[in-house]
Formats: sequence, C-alpha cells, structure tokens
Amino acid sequence: MRPQRNVLGATVEESREQLIAAAEKCFEIYGVAKTTMDDIGRAASVTRATVYRYFADRDSLILAVVIRRSRMLLDRARAYLDSQPTFADKLVKGMVYLVDHGRRDPMVRLLVSPEHLNLATGILGNSKAVIDLTYELWSPIMATAQRNGEMRQGIDLHKACAWLAFQQLILIGRLDLADPSDPQHEEMLREFLLPAFLPAG
Repeated sequence: MRPQRNVLGATVEESREQLIAAAEKCFEIYGVAKTTMDDIGRAASVTRATVYRYFADRDSLILAVVIRRSRMLLDRARAYLDSQPTFADKLVKGMVYLVDHGRRDPMVRLLVSPEHLNLATGILGNSKAVIDLTYELWSPIMATAQRNGEMRQGIDLHKACAWLAFQQLILIGRLDLADPSDPQHEEMLREFLLPAFLPAG
C-alpha cells in the first residue's frame, strides 16, 4: 500500500518535517516570540491553514523543533554515557555533556535564552514529550545502577528523569556559564546533584 500523499506532495511525516524545518528557519530570522504561523507557512510555501493541519498551534511547533534537535543528540549521548565507568560519572559527566551540546545547538540555545525563557518554560515544562526523551536516555542507566547498588533504591525513575530534564534546561539557559566543561561546574554537580541519587552512607 502506497503512503498517502498530501498538499505538500509528501507523506504526513515528511510534511511535518518540512514544516519543522521551516519553523527553525523562521525562528532564526525573526526570533521565536515574533514568528507567526503565517511566517512558517510562507517559508514552507504553503498556507497558514496547511500549517494548522499538522500543528495545533505555534507552541506545538516550537516543541517539535526542540524534540527533533534533542533526538539528534540522543545516540551520541548514549555512546558517551556508555564510556563512563561508574553511575556517578555517567550522571555528572553526562549532564555536563548534554548541557554543553545543548548550548552549542543554535536552536536549543535560542529557545532557552533569557528573552524566551518564560515561553520555553511554559511549553517544555508542560511537555510529556521532553520528559519521555529524558526517560528514554536515563532510565536504563538508572535501573542498572539500582541493580548494582550504585543508586538509591525506591526512587521513582519517571520523577527523577523529569527533574533531570528541568535541571538540564536551567543549565543550558545560563548564558553566564561560558564553558560548561569548567571543572567547577562538574564539582557543583557532584556536590549537589549526586546526593539525590546515591545510596546513603
């Protein structure tokens, strides 16, 4: 059975990708807050009604951009985390890695900049998709750490991953941290982040 084609001459998934790419382009040109659905439609050479056919509102498009960019990083992040010898190293160095790469990504950096922080917090803070991505990356690592006695038992992994997602967004948005790989940042994570996860004693 052939995939169903639409007004963009593509499958539904291809059309969504085209619109997400157009949204990224508009965000870079006009800024997130000033971009309209009309702008995105023009960039994709379609009408505003067509954009609304695939995305309920602009916030859902912003979220789709973030999810797309985050998923691009996921495989590389897994390989990096697998290279770390202990759960403590995975957690601390992994957070530094994700924050560093998030800050280098121009689209993610734009969305968590002070100018758009309230907008991004409202969208991402209420998004199950962002938490699901964090859970997809971290839950197998946490489950293994619990089995090996490296992580405190009884922690709800969904809640833990939601908290990590919020911490990561906060750190990505701190534009005053010129170099996330600075040893002081890792020391801070070891002092304040690790105790929430490590076994007592």
